[in-house]
Amino acid sequence: MSYLQRVTSRRPTVAGRVALLVRAGLIAGLVIAGLSYPFTALAGMGVKAGTDALANMPEQLTEVPAAQTTYVYAKDGKTLLTMFYEEYRRQVPLEDMSPYITQAIVASEDTRFYEHHGVDAKGVARAFVANQQAGGVSQGASTLTMQYVRMALRDSAKTPKEALEATEQTAARKLREMRLAIEVEQRLSKQEILQRYLNAAYFGHRAYGIYAASEVFFSKPAKYLTLNEAALLAGLVKAPSAYDPATKDQGAARQRRDYVIDQMQKIGSITAAQAATAKKSKIKLKLSAPPNDCVSVPDKYNDWGFFCDYFKSWWREQPAFGETVLDREENLRRGGYRVITSIDPKVQAAAMKHVLNKEKRDSPFAHGEVVVQPGTGRIVSMAVNRKYSLHQAANGKHSDHAQDSDVRGNYPNTVNPLLGGGDMAGYQAGSTFKIFTMLAALDAGLPLSTSFYAPERFVSKYITAPGPATCGTHWCPKNSNKSMTGTQTMWSGFGKSVNTYFVQLEQRVGAEKAVAMAEKLGLKWRTEVDRKLATPEHASGWGAFTLGVSDATPIEIANAFATIAAEGRYCEPLPVMAIRKTDGTDAMYRGRMIAAPRCHRVFSENVARAATDAARCVTGYGADRGSCGGWGTSPMVFATLGRPVAGKSGTTDNNKTAWFSGFTPQLAASAFVADPDNPEHYVGTSRSTISKYTVAETLRDALKGQPKLDFTPPSDKLVW
Repeated sequence: MSYLQRVTSRRPTVAGRVALLVRAGLIAGLVIAGLSYPFTALAGMGVKAGTDALANMPEQLTEVPAAQTTYVYAKDGKTLLTMFYEEYRRQVPLEDMSPYITQAIVASEDTRFYEHHGVDAKGVARAFVANQQAGGVSQGASTLTMQYVRMALRDSAKTPKEALEATEQTAARKLREMRLAIEVEQRLSKQEILQRYLNAAYFGHRAYGIYAASEVFFSKPAKYLTLNEAALLAGLVKAPSAYDPATKDQGAARQRRDYVIDQMQKIGSITAAQAATAKKSKIKLKLSAPPNDCVSVPDKYNDWGFFCDYFKSWWREQPAFGETVLDREENLRRGGYRVITSIDPKVQAAAMKHVLNKEKRDSPFAHGEVVVQPGTGRIVSMAVNRKYSLHQAANGKHSDHAQDSDVRGNYPNTVNPLLGGGDMAGYQAGSTFKIFTMLAALDAGLPLSTSFYAPERFVSKYITAPGPATCGTHWCPKNSNKSMTGTQTMWSGFGKSVNTYFVQLEQRVGAEKAVAMAEKLGLKWRTEVDRKLATPEHASGWGAFTLGVSDATPIEIANAFATIAAEGRYCEPLPVMAIRKTDGTDAMYRGRMIAAPRCHRVFSENVARAATDAARCVTGYGADRGSCGGWGTSPMVFATLGRPVAGKSGTTDNNKTAWFSGFTPQLAASAFVADPDNPEHYVGTSRSTISKYTVAETLRDALKGQPKLDFTPPSDKLVW
């Protein structure tokens, strides 16, 4: 037994063991073996000085969990949407690795791994002699444990300076590695060190750890690596670029693989026959590029890219994942979460089918739909007639002819958040906004039977409210047709979408109350004009608000109607079912699960039931407590769906946009058609009903096999 083995086998303290190594003259040898420093550079320090220098170094390795890949799944927990990572990595236990890879890595990197205690005396001597003969660094003396220490220091670095210090070729780095390697060997078993090493090593192609390397190069779990495959991967650790087998010339990769195989035979891991057979085999790769971010959603589920983009936008807003947006994005790419999203493959497929049946991808008009679950706010579908892609060179011409002829439109390919969640303002929602006025009126105690005579044109009290219909200094809206003239109630006024009725209702309750109700239901003001008019000093004069001159996103509108379906409980739009950390536990924030619904009451159950009763008039289902006045704007919805349904249609002046939002007790949906590139490109009357059919058909398919639940009628308090 060598002096080093004798002194290190006694397992003194780390500092004590280092001191013994210094006295044995082996630290100087180690530094010289790994570096081209002259012997006297360190030896001149003397035993005491060398021991004192080492005594001031850290006693224990600070191990920060390495960055891991976040996996994002559909609601079923099985269908992978995409992954987020900076370094493709996933921790796996040693038992989930092929025994060939553990044998190969020991054979190629540290044949005496099971004999030393972190520092290999024979390796130091061998490297020292080789380097002296070469006149420089031709051979290193780093053990697997020392290499692991270097990886751990690299992964735990918080600044560029710390990262440099972890990898730079200096005597100080070698000394620190040596000391910490001894500490690690006292604390961890050989198997634990080997497992951590294999989960941290870099194999090239952004693959960190054996799980990622096996997937990238062979598209298989590490458990099933063959002898050939394991030897090839083990050979990459030394120099991933130099021995990259994915290049055209595999000569260097083959030589390195064969070297590893020879080493495996030399240490007795495999037989001579196994080695000979393995070296005759060709390198056979099955390369894969693991998806990363929303642009990598598989083609089969490309339409889910818009939902993925919304999820990413939502994540950036959550303080649970970091203090800043950058912190949260880094957490998403490094945290190793398992995210089960709320997107339902069945509902999404139905929505896409019906969206594309109405408007093809190569149309400049965007036709999209969002489906939300009442009572949770969970988004189960986001469908739009676009392909989620950055490749837009072959897109159609821009619909705004004032644009340069070289400017392409955002169809069929785009990554714009057309359904919500980004910085787009949305689209004017037209008469959909009457729901906010009606809810404000009901919340103020006005009953459904509240009546006004609705003339064809009405001279409002509003003077400064913007809108296309004006007479003199006042805003004078008009109805879409003369048949609406007459006395209307909330039932008939909402069912027929009578403008002059709702302007009077808005005057009665106060435009500022309607604006406040929209804000309570989650609407944000994203244009300078909307933000100004929604302020307290201007909202009371915003008469045109009830006719939907403000912009809104499909997610906001769908969730507003979901709040009515949930009988007055508003839930924030939520794209997740569960978020689990690497240990399998739910991610928490301030004592609650991050993925849990976030709901609160914004108006009473009776207000919601009253609004629903009026909204039934729109769809042809009919009110329970009053008269709809003989007709509604969207009778095809109930006729198509065949179950209790309420909702509201919405068109803007000259049919610039066309919306429909509908809900059952189980689901709420909102669909629109508009030109996102050019708001002045009118959809026309031919597209005025497609959103109605899309919502009805999607809800029909999504609810197939589920019970036909009815709405609860309102009490007399808000009826008469």
